[in-house]
Amino acid sequence: MLAGKHIVLRPVEVEDLDKLYQWENDPENWQYSDHLNPFSRFYLEQYILNASNDIYADKQLRLMITEKGTGEAAGIIDLFEFEPKHRRAAVGIVIDKDKRRKGYASEALRLIIDYAGQTLNLKQLYCGVDSENKGSIDLFRQLGFEVSGNRKSWRLQKGRWKDELFLQLIFESNS
Repeated sequence: MLAGKHIVLRPVEVEDLDKLYQWENDPENWQYSDHLNPFSRFYLEQYILNASNDIYADKQLRLMITEKGTGEAAGIIDLFEFEPKHRRAAVGIVIDKDKRRKGYASEALRLIIDYAGQTLNLKQLYCGVDSENKGSIDLFRQLGFEVSGNRKSWRLQKGRWKDELFLQLIFESNS
């Protein structure tokens, strides 16, 4: 577990199935991924049961963002596209609609940045953000990510092509 002031990041448990099912099957969240279809409860349950929670084995690490004290699920944060040779990973985050604007995303991102840099000894984290998603762009930039590219007409959303900004956080101390 990774603990912050207001949240805890912990592995996904079978008890999280309902929340995960809700978030993964919300078409609003699909626009930020490459998913085009809903996930079955069975598929998600198998994912939870079979994930080793070892980023080296799975090439991904998914952690629940839970409120400290209550343990209530507030979101998920992922390290994915993990490349141990090049010491990099992509990062993605989803916060429950009812839990937004409480600082959970920035606290979770701070915790995962520390984990990636100090424990995993990564050289960089990166993400892709819709160029019109000012809130997410601001979040990542406030935590040290820099826009290093613009993928033109990268995502088709609701019949409209949208640019995606490529952001990177380079850990200068991890040569």
